[in-house]
Amino acid sequence: MNQNDLRLEILKYLEKNSRVDLGELAVLLGVSEVDIANAMSNMEQEKIICGYHTLVDWDKAGVEKVTALIEVRVTPQRDRGFDRIAERIYKYPEVFSVYLISGGYDLLVTLEGKTLKEVSRFVSEKLSTIDEVISTATYFILKKYKDYGTIMGPKKESERMKVTP
Repeated sequence: MNQNDLRLEILKYLEKNSRVDLGELAVLLGVSEVDIANAMSNMEQEKIICGYHTLVDWDKAGVEKVTALIEVRVTPQRDRGFDRIAERIYKYPEVFSVYLISGGYDLLVTLEGKTLKEVSRFVSEKLSTIDEVISTATYFILKKYKDYGTIMGPKKESERMKVTP
């Protein structure tokens, strides 16, 4: 297996399970554990692997959180496009993610807060006061069914009565 193929296979496994055991991954890919460790270290240094995260069901953990998706329309900056504005927004600790998107808005901001009021205050006092921000639209996530490819919570059995012949 060449180095590029090895890197891609490692990334596929890590994306699904960042806690994968290096020895197990080495066996699955048919290479040595040292090769896996070296490839991962190189990809971390190159910022191909940007971090490791755990997906938590905060509702089950008993933690009240509000997640909002905020569409933001902005005036891009000459010679900088959207980068400077996006950087300014993602530096706020409340901001979970920022994406440049196509469509009627320019940026999609994911935000987490303790209450609806806290999120609304962020939008009105911090986000909307940025000179380049033209408008925003805020959507609150009411329930997560699937997040990062993982189904959140068990599937419910059918509520229909079983009919036997």
